[in-house]
Amino acid sequence: MKIGIPKEIKTNENRVALVPAGVEALVSAGHLVIVETGAGLGSGFGDALYQAAGAQIAQDADAVWASADLIVKVKEPIEPEWERIRPGQIIFTYFHFAASEPLTRAHMASGAVCIAYETVELPSRELPLLTPMSEVAGRMAVQEGAKYLEKFYGGRGILLGGVPGVPPAKVVILGGGVVGINAAKMAAGLGAHVILLDVSLERLRYLSDVMPANVQLIFSDRHTLLKQIASADLVIGAVLVHGAVAPKLIRREDLKTMHKGAVIVDVAIDQGGCVETMHPTTHENPTFIVDGIIHYGVANMPGGVPLTSTLALTNATLPYVLQLANQGYRQALKESLALLKGLNIIGGKITHRKVAEAFGLDYRPAESMID
Repeated sequence: MKIGIPKEIKTNENRVALVPAGVEALVSAGHLVIVETGAGLGSGFGDALYQAAGAQIAQDADAVWASADLIVKVKEPIEPEWERIRPGQIIFTYFHFAASEPLTRAHMASGAVCIAYETVELPSRELPLLTPMSEVAGRMAVQEGAKYLEKFYGGRGILLGGVPGVPPAKVVILGGGVVGINAAKMAAGLGAHVILLDVSLERLRYLSDVMPANVQLIFSDRHTLLKQIASADLVIGAVLVHGAVAPKLIRREDLKTMHKGAVIVDVAIDQGGCVETMHPTTHENPTFIVDGIIHYGVANMPGGVPLTSTLALTNATLPYVLQLANQGYRQALKESLALLKGLNIIGGKITHRKVAEAFGLDYRPAESMID
């Protein structure tokens, strides 16, 4: 199979879908890998490393898209790339379709086979291809939040961990999934006072066994959430509903109860965000202020640490890329329930229920589209 690795063109996206070691594994399995020139530079991998691993280097994106049967990316194809997509072409990447109707309709119209990293799901309900980037984003959320709490950036001027005689900052984390766990560990490690809210008692019981002593676990409801964010210095949105738009947990009027100069980092922004006043931002212009509250809504946070992120992502995705290449997408989807759950669009039809529901569009069970 011909596998294409185009250069990511989303603003400040420095990751690449595959490292040279991944190329070597695919070439050894008998596949042709075509890498756009410069695709790996942002992550520290030059063309020579890909050539040494057996890849062909294409001089532009058009050559990659035109020749590849399987396109492997990091982020969803953005508008300039839509016209390059061919009917029947397999695209394997983070899509987050439920957050964008234009993106969804464009891929329906393309006739492509769209398999989303974020909805590949194991029987345990683990999301193996979302997990590594959620780990990165959770840790970065604390790093970025701590920075924007500095007075220079408009924050309250608070050191996250405090110092002897001065209390630490209060960090409130909404959601106890992979993002929430990693954010809590980082914030607690820096000495912050951490409150983690979740709606699952089962999850809270698990977290009570693994979280440090300075992480307080509280069952989440509207009253509790308002009480906690009113005294928070940093709020991290770590809410995930598999494949669906994130619920809006913090409303516009809630901001008035918060300290001026507090920071909200909404990691859920890829799925529409869990803060009503949040909108996607970029690494170039990461923040904006509403009612005195600093909003950070970078939609590709792991792109800020591309070397770490690219290595972590390839570790997770490569076995699935090999499966798709070795077996073809139909056989791979039939044999892997996890990959089948990743199928979001095929032949112009939506095969993920949450995506269809987000826009009131028809839904087709994935199984019925691959027979």
